Amino acid sequence: MHIPVMLTEVMAYLNPKPTGHYVDATFGAGGYSRAILKSGVLRLDAFDRDPFVMPVAESLKVSYPNLHMHSECYSAMGQTLQGFKGAIDGIVFDLGISSMQVDQAERGFSFMREGPLDMRMNPTEGISAADVVNTLSPAELTHVFRTLGEEPRAKAFAREIVKKRTLTPFVTTTQLAECIAALCPVPTRTHPATRVFQALRLYVNQELERLEEALDVAYTLLKAGGRLVVVTFHSLEDRIVKTFFAQHGKAPATNRHDPALFSPVVSLAAKVLTPRAITPSDDEVSKNPRARSAKLRALERLSPALQHQ
Repeated sequence: MHIPVMLTEVMAYLNPKPTGHYVDATFGAGGYSRAILKSGVLRLDAFDRDPFVMPVAESLKVSYPNLHMHSECYSAMGQTLQGFKGAIDGIVFDLGISSMQVDQAERGFSFMREGPLDMRMNPTEGISAADVVNTLSPAELTHVFRTLGEEPRAKAFAREIVKKRTLTPFVTTTQLAECIAALCPVPTRTHPATRVFQALRLYVNQELERLEEALDVAYTLLKAGGRLVVVTFHSLEDRIVKTFFAQHGKAPATNRHDPALFSPVVSLAAKVLTPRAITPSDDEVSKNPRARSAKLRALERLSPALQHQ
């Protein structure tokens, strides 16, 4: 069963209002959308490129006709919601994969169950993880594992994968996981393939590139007082969000020695509501172990008239 991560905290920072227009950028199993709709908002637009979530959305729409579901990646929301630029009250991102994706072996996201080595959010688009491990050069695989998985043994894993695929191409998740595990005879707290699978998922779905684009788009959609809430699950995502928030929550440069740059009253574009990332409580992690690496950050776009000395 899918359990929305830090739902209480997300709702507190999003602070949905009955007259508001909100966006769930990552519908998934609909946990956040359901809570937002239950709060009585005027309209909710939800996005997800995974076609398998559409029955969940259709079922939810029966009770909440103010749900507008878009079968698209969140990076497309700017074009889809172009008519609402500067009018959205709040946008939420949950950047983790949903339990329904992990639990379906045929999706190929998990090495805990045998399934096709796929990992695409939309199985009809782009290349699969099998395409990646069977065609990229050793240097390219090393780069993917090192930069997107932060895997210290990236070179050794890449070399072994290339060696094995010359005999038998990689087709299943367990095939790849066992290849990597064989190089790590000493038991570890997490499975040796964890970071490799993370790297492949990010690469196949272009998640980091799309996130950077989507944050820019989301910010332009927010009205003055609108809030952006993002839940991340690993350091690369969190770093992008943290940097984006810092850039928008910082006053423009000013210089009292240069009249062209100096202003005694400087406008702040946004206020960072979470100086430090919010993490799940111990109680939540005990009930939902998948929440353990989650971090929540929130930002509020300010009115152009709001200034500080």
